[in-house]
Amino acid sequence: MTGLKKLAILVGGGPAPGINSVISAATIRARLQGIEVLGIRYGFSELMAGRLDGVRSLEIDEVSRIHFLGGTCLGTSRANPTKQAGHLDQVVRSLNELGVRMLITIGGDDTAYAAMKVAERAGSALQVAHVPKTIDNDLSLPAHIDTFGFQTARHLGVSLVKNLMVDAQASGRWFFVIAMGRKAGHLALGISKAAGATLAVIPEEFAGGKASLDKIADILTGAIIKRISEGHKDGVAVLAEGLAESIPEEELSRLGPVEHDEHDHIRIAEIDLGRGIKKQVQTRVDSLGLQTNITPKDIGYELRCADPIPYDIEYTRDLGYCAAKFLIEGGADAMISVQGGQFVPVPFSTMLDPATGRTRVRTVNILSTRYAIARRYMVRLRRDDFNNPHKLARLAQAAGLSPWDFQNRFGYVVDDEPPPLTLLGPRRD
Repeated sequence: MTGLKKLAILVGGGPAPGINSVISAATIRARLQGIEVLGIRYGFSELMAGRLDGVRSLEIDEVSRIHFLGGTCLGTSRANPTKQAGHLDQVVRSLNELGVRMLITIGGDDTAYAAMKVAERAGSALQVAHVPKTIDNDLSLPAHIDTFGFQTARHLGVSLVKNLMVDAQASGRWFFVIAMGRKAGHLALGISKAAGATLAVIPEEFAGGKASLDKIADILTGAIIKRISEGHKDGVAVLAEGLAESIPEEELSRLGPVEHDEHDHIRIAEIDLGRGIKKQVQTRVDSLGLQTNITPKDIGYELRCADPIPYDIEYTRDLGYCAAKFLIEGGADAMISVQGGQFVPVPFSTMLDPATGRTRVRTVNILSTRYAIARRYMVRLRRDDFNNPHKLARLAQAAGLSPWDFQNRFGYVVDDEPPPLTLLGPRRD
């Protein structure tokens, strides 16, 4: 390899535990090869503007211990160079002016798409590798391969939800916990299942990923009634923030003004989803004469800048090393993954969804055994509650309704319930 080559690293999208570990491992691997490493501040934003004064060289001594730390030493942004051809051209010019021939991007699906487009625009003048980062766990990798940061976010999320479950039981209240997950419910489901929360509600459980605000509110109201019928006033529901994108905008506007970001996504942080859904549910339980206190709680930002747990530290050091080595050895235009302990590059060309022209998003498979088990342990209205006259009568009594009225009012919330789980194995005859 030639020592004249320069490798640049940038971070896009929201923070995730383990970013600094990727930066550290990639820098060390490249510097040991005699390659200069440049740290690009704030994602693509400054490259798009042609501002290069903030770019700095990274050295081994500077990065050798940052793998323990959350956040990112380079900063990050959601700046999107793909919205205007001129921005893509400026990114390529900026990198060329810096003498960069290799680029590592760290980010989620939007950053992956931007990396792909920058690589296309630069052609053979630039080798690009993308390291998949998101606590949402929604990048297009095999089902058993997590994106880095997910396990740390789930670990901390479970700890927070466990404390809320204790509080809920002590005070006889409900918590509606909003967990990150713009397009997929992996984090909400993972936290809920591991913590043993009352239920999780995720976008994937609705036909076509679309749900009405009223249906979400009725699912939660039904869960509250079911808990009451079992002699409990408390509960914790974990809701994926992506529910906001599953609700039609005309309904979502009932919760407040709807804004969009640079990637044309709804600014979920500007919508008080938890408080809005709480208001809808509170109106319903009050109309039934039920005494229920509901507290919304958003645990998004608390999770994404946590110090990574050892799993994510080891995982991200592998990813950073592989990204640098892949580029140094001539690789280009691929997402970096480690599968079964082996490095596997995922070519950019395989990552696009033909239907959208964007990078594929990995959603929760609601027909999987994993999801079926999660649903079985949730306390929420089920199809068999309506098929069993005794269960139906008990639920109706808790709600102060007749069985017929209860069926008519809440029966539709189980329309999208997946089929029952069947486990087939060896039999003894």
